This record gives sequence, C-alpha cells and structure tokens, in this order.
Amino acid sequence: MRKRSLCVLTVATLALSTALTGCGGSTSAQTQQEETTVETEKKAEEAAAADTTVVQAATEAISKPEPEPVPEPVPEPEPEPELPRSPLTGKVMDEELLKQRPLAFMFPINKQAQPQYGLDRVDVFYEIMEEGNMSRQMGIMQDWQDLDRIGNVRSIRSYFVYEALEWDPIIIHFGGPSDYTGEILSREDVDNINGTGHPSMGPDYGAFYRIPHDGVAIEHTAYTDADHILNAIEEAGFEKEHREEYYHDKHFTFAKDGQINDLSQYPDAVNATEVDMAGSFPVTQSALYYDEDDHLYYKTLYGNDQCDAATGEQMAFTNIFIQRAEWVYANNDSREWEDGTHGYLWFRIEDPGYDGFYITNGKMIHVTWNKEDDYEPTLFYDDNGNEVTVNQGRTMIFIIRDDRDDFDIDGITYYPEDHATITAPREDASDSSTEEESAPVEEPENEEM
Repeated sequence: MRKRSLCVLTVATLALSTALTGCGGSTSAQTQQEETTVETEKKAEEAAAADTTVVQAATEAISKPEPEPVPEPVPEPEPEPELPRSPLTGKVMDEELLKQRPLAFMFPINKQAQPQYGLDRVDVFYEIMEEGNMSRQMGIMQDWQDLDRIGNVRSIRSYFVYEALEWDPIIIHFGGPSDYTGEILSREDVDNINGTGHPSMGPDYGAFYRIPHDGVAIEHTAYTDADHILNAIEEAGFEKEHREEYYHDKHFTFAKDGQINDLSQYPDAVNATEVDMAGSFPVTQSALYYDEDDHLYYKTLYGNDQCDAATGEQMAFTNIFIQRAEWVYANNDSREWEDGTHGYLWFRIEDPGYDGFYITNGKMIHVTWNKEDDYEPTLFYDDNGNEVTVNQGRTMIFIIRDDRDDFDIDGITYYPEDHATITAPREDASDSSTEEESAPVEEPENEEM
C-alpha cells in the first residue's frame, strides 16, 4: 500500500516536473518570438523612415528648382580708342595731317584785295583793327598742303603774332613795320616766312610771286601756294610737324559728336541771328547772318558775301567770339604798357584777360577770357566760371577795343559799358567809336611793296 502510494507520488512528481518543464520551454520561445517581432518592426520602421526620407528628398528635388549656374563674369569691353581730332574745329582729322603745323596766314581786308584764295580752308579766322580805322584778317589753316594758290598776302602786326603762336604755326606774311614787329619775329622759336625779306623780320625763302590785276595796287598782288611754302620750310629748316614744347592739342572744349550746345542752359542768353560789327570795324563793315537750317553764320564784307576766289564758297562759321581787349597806341613792340604817339596799335591779348561774348546756334552769352602766355591757348569761361562748351566747326574771332568799340546783335547796340551783362544793353547810349579821331599813321619803313 505504501509502495503504491510512493509510486503514485513519484508519478505525480514526474508529471508535475514534466509539466513545469514544458511550461518553461514555451515561455522562452515566446520571448524569442517577441524579440524577433520587435526587431522586425524596428527594421520596418527604419525602412519606412528611410523610404520617407527618400520620398521627401525626391519630392523636394522635384518641387525645388535647381539653382541657376552662376555665370562667369563677362569682361568689360575695352573703350574705343580716342579718334584724333583737330584742336581748331573739334572734328575727326587724319592723324598724319593733324601732326603737321598749320599756317597763320595774313589776308588783306581792303576792298580791292577781294576775293582771296584759300579762305575755304581757314579753320579759325581773326579780325583785328590795325591803324587808320582799317582792320586786317589772319586765318589759321590746318589743311593747306594741296592748295594751288593762297592769298593775296599782306603785312603783319605784333599782336597777330602773339595771337597766332598758341597754334604753333608757320606764319606767312608780306612784311610789316620793322621797328614794331622785328623783336617778336626775330625770336628763335618763331618760324615765319616774310615776303619782303627784311633782315629784322626774316627771309622770304623764295615763297612768293606776283599776279598783277588790272586796276589793283601792287601790294595786293602777292601770292604763294603749297609747293612754294613747303620748299621754303625745307630751305629755312623749320619743323614741319608740331614742336612738342610749344604745341597744345586742346584749345576749345568742344561738344561731343552729335550734340549741339544751344546755350539753353543760360537763362540770360539772348537771340543772336544778325551780327553787325560795323561799330568796331567801320571801314570793312564785317557782319554775319545765321542760317537755322545748317546752324552756320555766313560772313559778309563791305555788304557783300565774303567768298573764296577758287571755290566761290562763302565763309561760314559755327562759332563767333567777340573778345574785348585793352589797347594803346604804341611806339614799338617792347611790350611795355605805355601810350605812344605812333599810329600803330597794341592789344593786350595775354594775361590778365578781359571779357567778351560767345555766339552760336542763334544765341549769345557773356564770357570772360584768359591767355596766360605766348603759346598757351586762349580759354573762354561763362559767368559761372566754367569753360564754355564750343560747338564743333569753324570759329570767327573779333578782337575789339574794350573802351571804344561797339557792335549790333539783332538790331540792339552793345556799348563798351555793357560788358558786365548782356541782359539790358542801353540802346540810347552814345556811340563813341564812330566819333573818334584816329592817331596819325606813319608810313612804316620796309613794310611792304
């Protein structure tokens, strides 16, 4: 009985042990399965996250445009080379021609000396009083090397020489008062060809010839041409090209290509379509009238068109300067500022300068001017102190006596007292220039034939 009970107990114990053993094995498998599941889910989540990142990256790549490539810097274009321009007209000129020295040519203004050859080549033209109420003209000519005839040619005065020097020219004249021009013409730096061959004024170098005209005085019959002048330059040993120490390539400040200075920036500019200089030059009665179609002022002399004898072309200018200057009757050209009894005039055309007027495009403004030395350019300034912008083209310059000469612009007379302004010229002022008594004129020795 007892044995059976022990046996039953043993069996029960074994059963319980088996049961317990079986229960422990199932738990371990479950744990392992759970761990596997967790790990699988984690990998799935990581894969899903990775997929999401990939999708987001792809979406962003699609929705966000790619940045435009940064262009490489484009080099700035090199500025176009400055074209060679004439200091006389501001216009483009052949560089080789520009290197050559111009002529400063003395043209007579006497009525029987008209017309003259070479006027169509003049770039800057001067008219200045001489003596006995008679004036004279000087033309600065850059392009003269092919002219078949130039002239006729007449004598010179000292102030024409000083005015000419700023262009570094070769001066062409037929004599002059030897005691009045000899000092300046005999300087080593002054290159001139003198038709009378007087020792104090330089040789003629064979540059001139006569062409007689019926009823014309012999002093109006002297001529030259390009070949004669070139041969004379060669014989004299003058430099044909500009001398660096004397040459200035800038004189006027010119308007740029395609631009016109109409003076509209000046509120006090006045109309100037008719320029009558008879109050300053009563014999020649020089005048100009404006053509608004081509913006040019056409020159007249003695009431007639002033034309070139070869081409028939009337002289025309884009710019006009009326330049007032101090003056005296001088005894010689010593440059001592003393009144003399001689009939010859002396103009102060260098520093300190004075005032005047600029006329272009049918308008006129008041200006001041200054020339500091013989070879320095004459500079013109507006009333604001700025250098005047000059239109491209030819220029006419009248140099008149500051306290004596007047002129008319569009019928209004401008007297010497008006040079502080141009807004209120006094039409009722007395005209002193026409009442003057000229100083006696002495016949100059060795002046001209």
